[in-house]
Amino acid sequence: MNGSGIKGKVALVTGGAQGIGAAVAKALAEQGALVAVVDRNEGGVKQVARELIGSGYCAKAYAADVSDANAVEAAVDAIEREMGPIELLANVAGVLRMGPIDAYSDEDWAATFAVNVNGVFHVSRAVVRKMASRNAGAIVTVSSNAASVPRTNMAAYAASKAASTMFTHCLGLEHAKHNIRCNVVSPGSTDTDMQRLLWHDESGPAAVIAGSQQDYRIGIPLQRIADPADIADAVVFLLSDRAKHITMHDMRVDGGATLGA
Repeated sequence: MNGSGIKGKVALVTGGAQGIGAAVAKALAEQGALVAVVDRNEGGVKQVARELIGSGYCAKAYAADVSDANAVEAAVDAIEREMGPIELLANVAGVLRMGPIDAYSDEDWAATFAVNVNGVFHVSRAVVRKMASRNAGAIVTVSSNAASVPRTNMAAYAASKAASTMFTHCLGLEHAKHNIRCNVVSPGSTDTDMQRLLWHDESGPAAVIAGSQQDYRIGIPLQRIADPADIADAVVFLLSDRAKHITMHDMRVDGGATLGA
């Protein structure tokens, strides 16, 4: 992606200790970004940063829980002080707690929204204040295709991702005047630790691809589960100058699993 406008820019990536977040951090580093890797998993985020540095890239780890507004403000201030002005933001941190609605606990509901919605709000608010003063920036929130298609036993997750999607669209509308683009990437089933929690045996991937009439899932038309790198590529594109006239867009990366709905 030569000429992408990413090289030399400071990029903040939340949820960077594993899965899609780690893949986004790597993809941005490969494009020459100075990557601030943020996650509440201190050991994991430090390991990702070490691996990037060992590969010759510029990265620094910051341990912070995105559900804690004060911790987020402190981390953003530290990044700007130690690495430079944040020009790119990828909101990737997320949690999944499964269960039927009538048996779902208040704690599980609150914990899901604390990260998937409040976390996106806390980080975006802290970063966009900085970006707006400089009249430049790009933000991508990693949501889910579950934000647009109901899923059994995933009401809290789906509702939280729908909220973060609409929040990001509103963020983009309010800050277009500051030349800040805000977009969404909505993955489907992706080979991460979170996805593997849903697999009960070795037939897990095949069952996901095939779909389930009982659960009202049609399966994946492209006949494969996404790699984290597939999602990272979409995030990097939307953060890059190649997408300089794209904002408030929701890019579905799910192999056709939601039929574009």
